[in-house]
Amino acid sequence: MADNTFGSGQANENALPDPSTLSYEQARDELVETVKILELGQMSLDESLKYWERGEALAKRCEVLLDGAAQRVEDAINSRQVSAGQAE
Repeated sequence: MADNTFGSGQANENALPDPSTLSYEQARDELVETVKILELGQMSLDESLKYWERGEALAKRCEVLLDGAAQRVEDAINSRQVSAGQAE
């Protein structure tokens, strides 16, 4: 009988992409799934902590991206106000 099993069944450190490489939407979607998994509460403490840490990293990524977007909006508004002031 052929063995059709791939991998060891254990996720290694490279199983999930680095949060810093994710877009806002990717990080948010993964964070939502992580929260759902944690809410099930059907894993060991160690597994729960790994999911919690991943969730924290994803939340931080979302925060960084949202802060950047807010800064871009603020810069655009300020630029528009400066342009309007020079036109007067």
